[in-house]
Amino acid sequence: MRAIFPPPIRIVEMSSNDAWMRDIGPTFVKNDRGEIRGIDWGFNAWGGLNGGLYFPWDQDLLVKQKVLEIENKDRYEKSDFILEGGAIHVDGEGTLITTEQCLLHSNRNPHMTKEEIEQHLRDYLNIDKVIWLKYGLKFDETDGHVDEVAAFVRPGVVAMSWTDDPADPQYEVLHAAFEVLSRETDAKGRKLEIHKIHIPQPLTISDEEARLIDRARRSYNRATGTQFAATYVNFYICNGGVIIPAFGDPRDKEAYEQISRLFPDRKVVQVNTREIALGGGNIHCITQQQPSCAR
Repeated sequence: MRAIFPPPIRIVEMSSNDAWMRDIGPTFVKNDRGEIRGIDWGFNAWGGLNGGLYFPWDQDLLVKQKVLEIENKDRYEKSDFILEGGAIHVDGEGTLITTEQCLLHSNRNPHMTKEEIEQHLRDYLNIDKVIWLKYGLKFDETDGHVDEVAAFVRPGVVAMSWTDDPADPQYEVLHAAFEVLSRETDAKGRKLEIHKIHIPQPLTISDEEARLIDRARRSYNRATGTQFAATYVNFYICNGGVIIPAFGDPRDKEAYEQISRLFPDRKVVQVNTREIALGGGNIHCITQQQPSCAR
């Protein structure tokens, strides 16, 4: 594998139970001196034994610490607080967006109140304001991760999933999310500039795809005809670029053009990620960025 990548790409072998680095990897934080540390949140495979997925998750629990040891970064030990990276989006200036469906779910931190959860987010992520959406997308096995619904383009600017079709199963969820976001201001008091990125047509698992999927006990249903969440805002912002999903849908080109306008200083690359979506996530879900260090 190393032979097919250019020299700057570093390949690291690491055991895990699944591929979703956004959720099993550390959340990196950076102070005003440019020092970087990683947060080792608790993880229970999206719900543990109460509606969770993909037992066991013993190797996933070790990933955050392994990454930080490899990168020689200090670690905030916070394994008593269950949090997946895909459940939050931050703007870097004190604002965080999440969903009640996920963070207040009884299979995450049932012993904590909404106010206590907010305080943990404030303490560890140095945020000043939490914007709570009610729900994530339907057919999302993560109990409503926000990274399928909305993403910060930059402080004060949000890209969100959208549909104009009242028959689309995501219609009510997305219109409710828009109502919340359009009323809110961020931590700096700015009214949010919202850009609607229309989602593709509802996607369902084909008979051929269903036959090729390896099933695990307690995993999300992946029988023929099962619908799954698909959105273009589950993108990854990297150095000089943005990697966005495609699904072989007529909306792919429209999404590419919209997101390219939102990131005029970056190269936007679109990749067909239908196979990743069949697994329950997308580009943002399988990646985790690390900020650069102080020089």
